[in-house]
Amino acid sequence: MLDLSRAAPMQVSHDPSDEALLALEAAYCSHGDTVHYMDPPKIFTGCEGSYMLDRHGSRFLDLQMWYSAVNFGYKNKRLSDALHRQIDTLPQVASQYLHREKIELAAMIARDAERKFDRKGRVHFNVGGAQAVEDSLKIVRNACGGKSLMFAFEGGYHGRTLGASAITSSYRYRRRFGHFGDRAQFIEFPYHFRGPKGMSKEEYGHLCVQKFARLFETEYNGVLDTKTGQAEYAAFYVEPIQGTGGYVVPPKNFFIELKKVLDQYGILLVVDEIQMGVYRTGKLWSIEHFGVQPDVIVFGKAITNGLNPLSGIWAREELINPTIFPAGSTHSTFNANPLGTAVALEAMKMMEEEDYETMVSAKGAYFLDGLRQLQKAHRIVGDVDGLGMALRMEICEPHDSFTPSKRLVDLMCDEAMKADLEVGGRKYGLVLDIGGYYKNVITLAPALTMSYEEIDLALTLLDQLMTRVASA
Repeated sequence: MLDLSRAAPMQVSHDPSDEALLALEAAYCSHGDTVHYMDPPKIFTGCEGSYMLDRHGSRFLDLQMWYSAVNFGYKNKRLSDALHRQIDTLPQVASQYLHREKIELAAMIARDAERKFDRKGRVHFNVGGAQAVEDSLKIVRNACGGKSLMFAFEGGYHGRTLGASAITSSYRYRRRFGHFGDRAQFIEFPYHFRGPKGMSKEEYGHLCVQKFARLFETEYNGVLDTKTGQAEYAAFYVEPIQGTGGYVVPPKNFFIELKKVLDQYGILLVVDEIQMGVYRTGKLWSIEHFGVQPDVIVFGKAITNGLNPLSGIWAREELINPTIFPAGSTHSTFNANPLGTAVALEAMKMMEEEDYETMVSAKGAYFLDGLRQLQKAHRIVGDVDGLGMALRMEICEPHDSFTPSKRLVDLMCDEAMKADLEVGGRKYGLVLDIGGYYKNVITLAPALTMSYEEIDLALTLLDQLMTRVASA
């Protein structure tokens, strides 16, 4: 029984200071939920459009938008209004029952996929990206007779639940918890900036596929029974553009050649669009850039603009129809909840009505050109690249513009939080995110609604920031 007789009285403040909040956090909050990238952690009090705000009135231009979850800007009125309408009509209903928003959203996503990939499929919902990955593993294992082995990429990230971490290449996410089933076999991704010298992007992509195809040449390479033609692996989990791996963009020929190998041996292509989907790259799904048909698409994050945790899977009919994947195969109390599906449905309608493909492609090209100008001006920038509004800037030691420099990236992020970068007589901060194999890449995922003036502001602030840290 809890004894409260000697407990200290709880101090309640309507507007506690940052110091008081941090003291409470240090005493009572788990530090295991990936929020501690700064010391002390930053506390924000508001947001709007492309900006985060703190209690001092400082404005921070956000260039990562909640890990690409808020593609349409903070406090997007149309999507916020959809949420409010749903709260006032049907905010809650048990998942054993149906509601209009779930059905219409699933149909909208499935019909779009059928038009693009010429395959009928169905949509299955959950609450978070990693949970949707877990559900996809069930779909794949079930369809492939219980095969539990998967391929995935070096640099790939699919989540930190036990199943998802087994197909995520970073061992540190598994080290203290062991494996849930079998760990994936990780295959080289065509990371051209750090690939073999003297090769074009396309040549390197072809080489990576050749290395993968070699695994199927003989039974002694450990993946194929050459007598029956049966592969031991069920699926290949891919991010078309690597996310946490540093926004690495593969060459156009890569997935076309890879898919031919997978089809030859009956291995499913599962595409993780959690970070790069919802027009981040200028297409609803980033795999659309690469000319292949996925078997499964996993999505989440920006489908609700971050207003509600909703994720899901599109899978082709043969893998997910009710006779092969029956009711109760997975379950979550909040999966397909009315609030999330209502916002996502409004987001899908908004994307149909407005030409996001043209807009995002144009803004991304403009931003990328600006990053290339910064690369010419700063030796600490080793590489820039991007597709749509998924952009990368690889920070390196200035003596060779190639050696990864995590120290300079960390310093950039710390300095950006001081909110003392000045443009036009006004001071700003920058919200940046770090990724990459060596944790030396600034991964840029600004709001798709960002104006050209804000892109110019971002480039000016980055220029100032790099000038400041280059001498460190």
